[in-house]
Amino acid sequence: MYIAREATKLWRKVSAETTAELQLLLEKWQLLLAGLVFQYIHGLAARGVHYLHRPGPLLQDLGFMALPELGQEKGYLSESIFTFIFISFLLWSFHPFIYHSKRFYTVLLWRRVLAFLVASQFLRIITFYSTQLPGPNYHCREGSKLATLPPPNNALEVLLINFPRGVLFGCGDLIFSSHMIFTLVFVRTYYKYGSNRLIKLLAWLMAIIQSLLIIASRKHYTVDVVVAWYTVNLVVFFVDKKLPEMPDRTNGLPLLPVSSKDKDGRTKEELHKLDGRMRDEFHKLLNGNTVDATDRRQRVQMNGKHGEDMSHSVSDATPTGT
Repeated sequence: MYIAREATKLWRKVSAETTAELQLLLEKWQLLLAGLVFQYIHGLAARGVHYLHRPGPLLQDLGFMALPELGQEKGYLSESIFTFIFISFLLWSFHPFIYHSKRFYTVLLWRRVLAFLVASQFLRIITFYSTQLPGPNYHCREGSKLATLPPPNNALEVLLINFPRGVLFGCGDLIFSSHMIFTLVFVRTYYKYGSNRLIKLLAWLMAIIQSLLIIASRKHYTVDVVVAWYTVNLVVFFVDKKLPEMPDRTNGLPLLPVSSKDKDGRTKEELHKLDGRMRDEFHKLLNGNTVDATDRRQRVQMNGKHGEDMSHSVSDATPTGT
């Protein structure tokens, strides 16, 4: 019975959250779709610069001098950390569908994240097309068959970008690191909207470790990682200032409506002035806690008792004439 009751609460919570998120998605889908399409454009640009890549001797690099080379067999270390960060952020971004405590809408959060990614990736495309450096990764060095690509036979060969092999074994898209773009955007987003201080500190620590592993794995030059650190942070800072701030859901405000006016034509300011008890009850319903009938009966009884006390007070204060 306990499991059934909790499952019912969870289902109500997921259903209410899904309804609200779908309404937001119907309103914001154009921007989300544009952000997803640009991810393909970014991959297409990285594929295109591979045709221009020419292998050569490794450039002198301070990071290569300071950090020992991990070797090709340990290149999975940086990828493992990146995968962990990516999946962790993805799961956390959908936690409002399940957990009671929630600070944001998932649709609005990803709209913000995609804006950060697109702005950073646009600058990245301009940068790595401006100057092509000889790739430091093992498959991009002289003598490797993957270091250069033969001219494409048709446009379709370029448009398909040979996913995922073309992404994993790309060359020429160096300044600045795409892995660091995603990592820093995710870390900064959690730092602002997350709630656990320990996880925030661990997230920054993992970003630093990943930076060092990328250099030690010779996947990027040190300049690629350094430029990513200050460019992405500046991009997030300025783009975040331009975007409207997301509503804070910790105050228990109702989910709907999401537009400036609801169906009755009331503005957001008027909705915020609604009775606090009604907002609490709505918040309880959203979190899977229905308004108990016993509470309603007690409320009615309290109101009745209050009325009786008032009537007694009036009768006592009325002179009897004796």
